Amino acid sequence: MSEKIIEISMKTLVDCLGLKSGETFLVVTDDTRKELAESLYEAGKRLGAEAMLMVMKERGKSGEEPPAAVSAAMVNAQAVVCITKHSLTHTQARKQAAAAGARVATMPGITEDMFLEGAIAADYTQVKALTEKVTGMLTQARKVRIEKEGRSLEFSIEGRDGVPSTGMYLEPGQSGNLPSGEAYIAPVEGSAAGQIVVDGSIAGVGKLAGPIVLSVENGRLVAAEGGEEGSKLLQMLGDGDGRFLGEFGIGTNEKARITGVVLEDEKVYGTIHVAFGSNNTFGGTVAAGVHIDCVVGKPYVYLDDELIMKNGELIGK
Repeated sequence: MSEKIIEISMKTLVDCLGLKSGETFLVVTDDTRKELAESLYEAGKRLGAEAMLMVMKERGKSGEEPPAAVSAAMVNAQAVVCITKHSLTHTQARKQAAAAGARVATMPGITEDMFLEGAIAADYTQVKALTEKVTGMLTQARKVRIEKEGRSLEFSIEGRDGVPSTGMYLEPGQSGNLPSGEAYIAPVEGSAAGQIVVDGSIAGVGKLAGPIVLSVENGRLVAAEGGEEGSKLLQMLGDGDGRFLGEFGIGTNEKARITGVVLEDEKVYGTIHVAFGSNNTFGGTVAAGVHIDCVVGKPYVYLDDELIMKNGELIGK
């Protein structure tokens, strides 16, 4: 167990989850992330928390529910970290734990390198300020248009609230990813139409070898052109509600890098991402049992026809 990672874990648990001595602290993990989970468990113990570690079998895909015993333990803890291969962010287990007052940080796909070099090391007070500003812009807007390389995707976000993932979950019921830094929103189901060029990474696929063009009609993904990676995306989403455009997000972490791990990739300042599948945990109506993010570098983004991001740079940041 790396002493450096335990130290970084202690700092993260204090800064981002506000973990205090005597609190019940649960680490949920699977076989792929056991070593990192043990460092977090050790960090929790050193901070004086009532630390617990639960190891489950690796889930098949992001958005799949954990076993009932894990869900029950999450609901009964004051602070929870889910450090797993596939994301538990968009699960009922996470939603119920937060509703019961737990502070929850999800770390799907996190690597040792991310602890030592990447987005975990950001100044989260700065990340929080920019994230909250962008979240406010999304909440006030009614429609989004994303342009890149001659392709355009439009959808409605009218009546939907932006969600900040600031990396700081200090109040009961607050939850989100770590590392963090994104503002996201659930597009109105069925409203999306057009095409988008995805050239960063896709959750479950990794860093892309070349761009993929996604075509959306009536809110659903109908085609993914660009070799095997496009086919793999369609296969992971299936033919049902997984094909709905479920999320639009903007990265706000300047320390984050495109690594092929979507947890960090979708936080990169200068990128946006769209996700297909479930959004019922953050204001939408799709419950698909799958949620796959697709990261786009240096786009042009318009909110209500006003340019807010030019070639990846947020205007007036």
